[in-house]
Amino acid sequence: MALGRKGARRIVVDGTAYRWRLRRRPTYFQGMAWTPCTFAVEHADGAGPGTTLVVTTDQPHMSNWPGREGKPILPPDVARAIQHALREGWTPTSPGTPFHLDLSTGFVASA
Repeated sequence: MALGRKGARRIVVDGTAYRWRLRRRPTYFQGMAWTPCTFAVEHADGAGPGTTLVVTTDQPHMSNWPGREGKPILPPDVARAIQHALREGWTPTSPGTPFHLDLSTGFVASA
């Protein structure tokens, strides 16, 4: 699973470049605030396909339809998630299935 370059932002963490992307429009479940916001990260300078990191946050998507308040995903949040995933065993340059990092503790779905 490769992350498209369009709309992806570059971030450097501990000297390594990554690309990250957040969906502009929420999925149906994110739009209803039933599931939290997610974003994807991959190694930016890899010659071949690597493992994509998929991060589930504890926030609703900012464009949710019920209007639940959330906070935006900022580069420092992405950097912390990357560092956490690396400690948990994510190897961004090795091919494989997406690595899921669940940081959704505390998320409350809309009724």
